[in-house]
Amino acid sequence: MGFISLMKKYNTTFWASNTIELFERWAWYGFYLAFALYLVNSKDTGALGLTQAQKGVIMGTGSMLLYFLPVITGAIADKVGYKKILFLSFTLYVSGFYMIKSFDTFGWMFFAFVWTCVGGAFFKPIISAMVARTTTDETSSIGFGIFYMMINIGGFIGPFIAGILMQKTWDYVFYMSIMAIGVNYLITLFFFREPVIKEGDSSLLDNILQAFVNIFTTLKNWKYVLFLIIMILFWTAFNQLYYSFPVFIDQWVDTSVVYNGIHSFWPWLAESIGTSEGTITAVTMSSMDSFYIIIFQLMVSAFVMRFRPLAAMMGGILVLAGGLGLMFSNQSGWLILLGVLIFALGEMASSPKFTEYVGRIAPPDKKALYMGTSFLPIAAGHQLAGWLSGGVYEKIADKIYLLQEEVTSRGISLPEISEEVTKNDYVEMASEKLGLQGTELTNFLWNNYHPANIWMIYAGVAVGAVVFLWLYDRFVIGKN
Repeated sequence: MGFISLMKKYNTTFWASNTIELFERWAWYGFYLAFALYLVNSKDTGALGLTQAQKGVIMGTGSMLLYFLPVITGAIADKVGYKKILFLSFTLYVSGFYMIKSFDTFGWMFFAFVWTCVGGAFFKPIISAMVARTTTDETSSIGFGIFYMMINIGGFIGPFIAGILMQKTWDYVFYMSIMAIGVNYLITLFFFREPVIKEGDSSLLDNILQAFVNIFTTLKNWKYVLFLIIMILFWTAFNQLYYSFPVFIDQWVDTSVVYNGIHSFWPWLAESIGTSEGTITAVTMSSMDSFYIIIFQLMVSAFVMRFRPLAAMMGGILVLAGGLGLMFSNQSGWLILLGVLIFALGEMASSPKFTEYVGRIAPPDKKALYMGTSFLPIAAGHQLAGWLSGGVYEKIADKIYLLQEEVTSRGISLPEISEEVTKNDYVEMASEKLGLQGTELTNFLWNNYHPANIWMIYAGVAVGAVVFLWLYDRFVIGKN
């Protein structure tokens, strides 16, 4: 009865805001987890055939803006009104998804993704603010728990469906995202109520300028700045789930073993989520991160609540590093799924504690300012993750790049990848010249070029974050 009476204290706008969040995450992650593959896979599959470096620039820059711009867009929303900004965000999203579906060159795709991320930046500050505004001290804890649950439900459903749709045509993935945002137009129109915001004398420009003044004020705390810089390493390692992991699975891992394992005890499920070739797509494998969070978040939160936030973060990031090691060091689909589970457990322990720690160290009159600047290391982490998953990943673990190296080392003359020669064409020609087909070629490159070494860089970045956090805790915080 207590729980039911508590649920009745949440108003219609609270539930509307959370439902909007679910569909927005559905739309965003539905395409985002597949986006790296869409950018780099061969053109004859309907993808763009770009290089890993070009992928890194597009994803890193756009995602960086997605997390940096809310500093400005939040100030705009407070002045213009939440409902108007939501409709603007949805319009940018829908047009952005359509442009991503339609454009096929690096320059135009860069523009389309940045455009879409600006839409996300307008959306991002609003719903969390609405959850805060529609809850009280009594209802906020469960309220934000519901909010994070909605994020992960949307973050699982979107990629899960995208993994099925992309087998037919890439266009369906983007149409799915457009339709999910379309639902949000209706929810916002009929159920979302504009919050009452005290009118000030300041102009829109004054609000934006004040946002930057607030950042500068907050960043005068050198200890806080040092903490944010260290956390850039965590977000850099974490973001490889989106930037590199789907590509690594697609290029190196035979997921038919997972498909067959599932098929042996639940044929319907395997056939529903698998491909016609009897494999599991990289996007579906990646979506298991959100699935694990939906199942285990409450248990992990209950376990880590007994630890100090910094200690929980260090432990969580160390676990996450172990997950990254398993995810990128082998070709076993089952071991990789175990790696995703370990990664998710580390994420569940560390990511919420990051927000909690910022809230704890912020002076009472500056909590909102500190929470705003906590997005800055996430933004920088996306930019750095883009660089690592671009040129660095390409030279160590990109299958096409390594195949080109092998062809060149043998003095074999082949036409370069171009508008006329797709990546798949090149692989077919190289396979014929090398006398290695399919799995034979993959295993040859795996054993001779060791692309699994990329795990040491990604896990190493995460371990670096743990080491610096320990030093920070010992020598900076310890001196208080």
